Amino acid sequence: MQHLVGNMTFILLLGPILEEKYGAKNLLFMILFTGGITGLMNVMFLNTALLGASGIVFMFIVLVSFTNTKSSGIPLTFILIILLFVGQEVLNSFKSDNVSQFAHIIGGVIGSGFGYMLRPKTTEYEENN
Repeated sequence: MQHLVGNMTFILLLGPILEEKYGAKNLLFMILFTGGITGLMNVMFLNTALLGASGIVFMFIVLVSFTNTKSSGIPLTFILIILLFVGQEVLNSFKSDNVSQFAHIIGGVIGSGFGYMLRPKTTEYEENN
């Protein structure tokens, strides 16, 4: 129950920011894509069931690190998010619990891809100011 409440809290906090940035249709596509790929990868590689929205939450966490970028480089917040959140999940994957760190990591990777591919293009003037 605590994990579910945590996931819902992240979705409620980050969802409106991401919806404003990327639009409702794009965000819905990202949610469905992440859920589908996470489920498919789980079926292919693991013998466990998935419950909840952990992959989507991690996609949100990583994706939100791209929201205020103005250059084509890699944002510092993205690097820190990857180190803190995804790094923690890699370490936690060696523990025996009922949390799918695999779904978290897949969601983070997908969020990285969406964040990099869908961020707005900037002009040379914007990059220099």
